[in-house]
Amino acid sequence: MSNLRARLEKRLALAAMSMPRSWMIALAGGRRRQIDEFVLDEQIQFAIAMHKRLGKKPTHELALEEARRELVESALIMAPRVRPMARVEDRRIDGGIPIRIYEPLLHRTPAPALVFFHGGGFCLGNLDSHDPPCRVLAEDGHCLVISVDYRLAPEHKFPAAVDDCVAAFRWVASNAEKLGVDPARIAVGGDSAGGNLAAVVAQQTRGDARKPAFQLLIYPATDFTMSMPSIRQMGRGFFLEYDTMVWFRERYLNNEAERYDVRASPLFAPQEQLAGLPPAMVATAGFDPLRDEGRAYADKLRDAGVPVRYRCYPSLFHGFFSASGGLESARSSLVEAAAALREALR
Repeated sequence: MSNLRARLEKRLALAAMSMPRSWMIALAGGRRRQIDEFVLDEQIQFAIAMHKRLGKKPTHELALEEARRELVESALIMAPRVRPMARVEDRRIDGGIPIRIYEPLLHRTPAPALVFFHGGGFCLGNLDSHDPPCRVLAEDGHCLVISVDYRLAPEHKFPAAVDDCVAAFRWVASNAEKLGVDPARIAVGGDSAGGNLAAVVAQQTRGDARKPAFQLLIYPATDFTMSMPSIRQMGRGFFLEYDTMVWFRERYLNNEAERYDVRASPLFAPQEQLAGLPPAMVATAGFDPLRDEGRAYADKLRDAGVPVRYRCYPSLFHGFFSASGGLESARSSLVEAAAALREALR
């Protein structure tokens, strides 16, 4: 997408989202969407209706490269305002893994840091798709953010992404002093597939001398058996489709047995392996197919003695983390995530 077209689409989308809520509901069918106790946000209901009217295809019906391009373009349309940074640096580490370092304008050295893993079903997403929220986390979280561009499936299947993310965290921990980072205050975090990878990194580095100090898990995928009730209940009509999740799983994993591997499904880690993990914030959404497995992982961490803050945003959907520029109800979620990060690492 050209810069001009991207700016135009962003302006049109934001203008549409500024309409009165009553108009949005009228254009989206005339009645608020509700499932059980969850009532869908009006802006999201309107966006879903417009998405259908424009004939947008779900991810699993797109060619891989088209799906990758679509994710980046759609994320940037609804992204939060780009925050200026003191430094943004792209580099390669540990055998060629690309990373992007965000240094906020005001911070003390040594600074806390967040090693961030982007979402996208292990097949989509890159440093650019999550650039705006990473800047928000750096500025409002008062920390350096190191975003990791791990290898994607299907070109690089499981456990390539896990290997890259573990290696990236260990590289940051080992090079903390050179980076101006306090090695005792390094968090891991991510959204969706990135939340999965953050949880897995925390488990895999549990015995390291320098392990994560905090986990920021935004609607994490934790169960590749896809057996939780919300998978079916919310797996149609809320952007993240059940068939798309199957599409991701088939491209990421090599076989059915890997669905139970704790490096793919961190929910299946034995209780004793969760004890001693770093404190966590787990955020989910009412209309997210991954809602129940995120909550189940938060409960399992808590049962293992891990301090957990669990937050379900009842009116939101899977993807709200990257949409706070256009969705009013999503803005508080990013603010809360940054505040939790700031508090955990101060």
